[in-house]
Amino acid sequence: MRVVTQNLLGHHMDWPRRLPAAASWFRRLDADVVTLQEAVATAGYDQVTEVLGDGYHVTHHPLREPDGSGISIASRWPIGVVRELDLQVGPRTADFPASALIADIHWPYSDVPLLLVNHKPSWATNLEYERGRQAVLTAGFVEELVERTGQHVVLAGDMDAMPDTDSIRFWRGVQALDGTSVSYRDAWELTHGSEPGPTFAPSLTPIMEKHWRSDLDRRIDYVLIRCGRAGPSLGVTYCTRTFDEPVDGVWPSDHFGVVADLDPGR
Repeated sequence: MRVVTQNLLGHHMDWPRRLPAAASWFRRLDADVVTLQEAVATAGYDQVTEVLGDGYHVTHHPLREPDGSGISIASRWPIGVVRELDLQVGPRTADFPASALIADIHWPYSDVPLLLVNHKPSWATNLEYERGRQAVLTAGFVEELVERTGQHVVLAGDMDAMPDTDSIRFWRGVQALDGTSVSYRDAWELTHGSEPGPTFAPSLTPIMEKHWRSDLDRRIDYVLIRCGRAGPSLGVTYCTRTFDEPVDGVWPSDHFGVVADLDPGR
């Protein structure tokens, strides 16, 4: 099965011009499930359907920015129960709809649905403490579900944190936070080791907003597979970046995303 996570950059930076490039990338990727960030959904408009086309079931988190931007999930397979978390953890997170969208995906590999998690913590560079608390909230919610259901879990998203930060170290199982721990394997790390693989790269992406252009190239977008007692429950056979080159001279987003092929028969 193929998982893609991608930040669409909403309608910023001339979406009508970027749309054909983004749609071309998604046709090439042909993903089974997609987690999207900065995707615009309003009462009369759905950016996810616009860019992916027909053939996907779509669900949107209700917490969104004033222009409708927020997180969404798309799946070629039916979407069952959807859970919506509000990740507001203090006054410093109040200006952004930090959230997690957690959906049962009725995939063909088991009668037990896949649990697909789109985790979008606070983006601001100086809020790593809050991102750690948000990671603990989402992880705890998922653990309670899995204890009852035994589901496989794939967590994917724009997490706005580099691999050596507290929040990502927590997800990767190398650091405890708030007296608890989990362990997820990073699909990029499993297939590329310590290669940098930046997904937000001011030195490479010309449509970057001005205030980011002097910042670091960094890897902040992830596909993660939950581990039980004995490693990840799904194998990773392939992983690379998405949206990392223009189409007909047009860059589709300011983020590169991640695509991973997973082996449900592991």
